[in-house]
Amino acid sequence: MGKNLLFFGPNGSGKGTQGAIVQKKYDIPHIESGAIFREHIGGGTELGKAAKEYIDRGDLVPDDITIPMMIARLQKDDCKDGWILDGFPRSKDQAITLANNLKEAGIELDYVVEIVLDRQIAKDRIMGRRLCANDNNHPNHIAFDAIKPVEKDGVLVCRVCGGSLSTRADDQDEAAIDKRHNIYYDETTGTMAAVNYFKGSDTKVISVDGSVSIGEVTEALMKQLD
Repeated sequence: MGKNLLFFGPNGSGKGTQGAIVQKKYDIPHIESGAIFREHIGGGTELGKAAKEYIDRGDLVPDDITIPMMIARLQKDDCKDGWILDGFPRSKDQAITLANNLKEAGIELDYVVEIVLDRQIAKDRIMGRRLCANDNNHPNHIAFDAIKPVEKDGVLVCRVCGGSLSTRADDQDEAAIDKRHNIYYDETTGTMAAVNYFKGSDTKVISVDGSVSIGEVTEALMKQLD
């Protein structure tokens, strides 16, 4: 079985972390939809120029520009042994169009991976992240016992090095989190509708529980990918 994967999961589900682990294990490119836009716009391609006009106006780039960008990326040499596409499709319509375009391009979609997480837990996870002043990679999170910051003189500090902690402004913006989650959890037209569309197709869908530890999510995922 090939390793052409679509990755789904709400903000806060650890989707980026798991995508990076899978990418490393199989040595396949982890393609993030935003990066494709930046590449085309930076490179001044025809699709990039068209996309930029929409972005400059603050409008969503239509699928007939976005999807050909995705397909062109997946046809590059580094994708011949597999790829992970992350952050797209975000709606049911995009899922249908993407599936049709992949078929037309002769590109097989082997797996759809869904990290399942309750909406409130996803929100708590985003809001509970704390950043260490010395090293952003020191994991600190007020919602997880295993990586809870430690208390020193009545103040929470980094559990790894004792550095001071801060929050990212967008992690504390409830309205922005809700807006992103409204799109993701929408089962009528949104991202969950896209996941459900694939569940009704002949593509293998792997659903893993995102509420457990990172290691347990990875284990459950690898078991079904191998």
